[in-house]
Amino acid sequence: MPRTEEAASPRAKALLAAFALAAAGDLVALLAGSDAAHTVFKPLLMPLLAAYVLTVRGPRLLTVALLFGWGGDTLLLFDADPAFLAGMGSFAAGHVCYLALFRRYGRARARGAWLVAAYATALVATVALLWPDLPADMRGPVAGYSLLLTAMAFAATRLGLTAAVGGALFLLSDTLIATGVAEWPQAPRPDFWIMLTYIAAQFLLVSGVLAAQPPRHHQPAPLTNE
Repeated sequence: MPRTEEAASPRAKALLAAFALAAAGDLVALLAGSDAAHTVFKPLLMPLLAAYVLTVRGPRLLTVALLFGWGGDTLLLFDADPAFLAGMGSFAAGHVCYLALFRRYGRARARGAWLVAAYATALVATVALLWPDLPADMRGPVAGYSLLLTAMAFAATRLGLTAAVGGALFLLSDTLIATGVAEWPQAPRPDFWIMLTYIAAQFLLVSGVLAAQPPRHHQPAPLTNE
């Protein structure tokens, strides 16, 4: 996170601590199998992180991305296909915001052909393997969303290692969700692993964007004639 006067403020520290507590509470709730506690904690995560971004004077578009994430988090609490598709659309809007942020603050880096090939292979293999097992009305939306998500994860490498890991974890988290939609065999407590990777992804993406912001220079107070 940025080492600025705003980030060192008691309000910023309190918001970051509240986010950490909400994250821990949600993960414990999932391990305990408490749907009620998960319903309480999950919608708190992105608003707390967005409030932190506002407090440290981060980009407004980053706050918007997190609020779209909050929309997706809330909609996915409802076990219905329309809510799932709406939640996917909300996350997709957040990815568009992230793409714009990476373009604005990222630097041209020497990304080897192996990295391009790795993300392209991950996209094609995931969609191809999931396609036969997805419900027919989900195939197109999942494929389109996967393309946008992979583009976001790849673009995150422009901001360095922190954001790159965040993008990769977001890709992993949503792939785990897709395997559940396809009714593939799941690890024990799959929602725990989905939320663990998702929470880490959002935190690392926020950290990467804030670290990439140009430093702000405080303007000296104007001189007055007495």
